[in-house]
Amino acid sequence: MIEPQPSMVNLTDAAATKLRELTAEEPNPNIGLRVYVYSGGCSGYRYGMMLEDAPTEDDRVLQANGVRVYIDGKSVDLLQGSQIDYVDTLMGAGFTVNNPNAVAACGCGSSFRTADDTGSPRACAH
Repeated sequence: MIEPQPSMVNLTDAAATKLRELTAEEPNPNIGLRVYVYSGGCSGYRYGMMLEDAPTEDDRVLQANGVRVYIDGKSVDLLQGSQIDYVDTLMGAGFTVNNPNAVAACGCGSSFRTADDTGSPRACAH
């Protein structure tokens, strides 16, 4: 079931525009952005994103700015209220996550922890 209003994760206009560009040639109407969290990094959790052909049974499916977003059930609480943006600067371009649940992040900015859960911290590998 698709939620009409993205109550969990919001995409900025820049992120939605970039995703529409990336999927413009895709014939599959179910293609969407998979957003997930997994253990690792200096602070305990890392973000993952990829294009996915279809949701799984355990996914939460959101429609955000005209783009489908698939969030696995294990990541729901960790991503609640997050905003995904796309930035393009002199230092590089890519998707970023502004997560209000993150209370600490590592120095390299690629991992986080929440007040309730620290995940499984490991050394950062770039």
